[in-house]
Amino acid sequence: MPNHHTGRGPSGGPRIGLCPSSPTRHSTTVVTVTSVKSLLARLSLRGPHRVQRGNLALAGQPGVVYTPAEGFGLPAVAFGHGWLAGAANYAQLLDYLASWGIVAAAPDTERGPVPSHTGLATDLCTTLDICTKIRLGTGSISVHPEKLALAGHGMGAGAAVLAAGRRPDVQAVGALFPAPTAPPAESVAAGLKIPALILAAPGELGGLESNAAALNQAWQGPTVLRTIDKSSSNGIVEGRRTLALLGFGRSEPRTARTTRALLAGFLLGSIAGDPEYRPFLDPAATIPRTAVPSATPPDPAASAAVPGHAAAG
Repeated sequence: MPNHHTGRGPSGGPRIGLCPSSPTRHSTTVVTVTSVKSLLARLSLRGPHRVQRGNLALAGQPGVVYTPAEGFGLPAVAFGHGWLAGAANYAQLLDYLASWGIVAAAPDTERGPVPSHTGLATDLCTTLDICTKIRLGTGSISVHPEKLALAGHGMGAGAAVLAAGRRPDVQAVGALFPAPTAPPAESVAAGLKIPALILAAPGELGGLESNAAALNQAWQGPTVLRTIDKSSSNGIVEGRRTLALLGFGRSEPRTARTTRALLAGFLLGSIAGDPEYRPFLDPAATIPRTAVPSATPPDPAASAAVPGHAAAG
């Protein structure tokens, strides 16, 4: 992989050098899409943008950033990883979001067995600051300061909620298979009026290691809680074969594809402001391979107990 480099922009400030990421397929026809099923099919593929990758460490924050090759006033999302994972375990997800015109960055900290959730939340805030305040690439990319989102997986989803409580400029949150955190993300969600996408595995929704139902019930603003058919909470983690042998769950390509499409549709319809994707913010929309759980009170133990992989911040 080419070396990343840093330098200074015209004003003398730092910038993050970017190099090409994976190749992108380009569509040769323009199709008018109206149904949610068609939108999901479109989002099951990479987007039309070429993608570049950069190293956040050049700006003082360990992590990575994926961007479209060019574009001004772009939306951006900072993504928090799950327990015993890192930014590299979500490379395909981040690259995919960038192919759809969204700057996607992820801190690569708190990777050990006893992570700090508040520490990861702080790093997510720093990551957003880098996206909006540090020059990305050679000057052909900029992030709109009012098109910001936070997202994450597992404990990273909880950390994203904690970070959103500190950032009034954040406009949306994506919580992918959220897990309990310390302090509880639900206490912050109760004060958030921005839209949230909350995804869960149908067989784990009421378990101790998922607080998706509790988070959905606590959230003050509009939410979409969906389960993904035949999924597990760790199905979106990439390249973790050794831990899979120890019982942490294998990667599930179908779960990963559906999750990527739902998150992209949600971000395009919210922070990107594309009305075509607004159905992904509608809990009444029928989306293939997903279900909207009936309203049931969350298990208090699910939010009161923090499993070993969700250590105190």
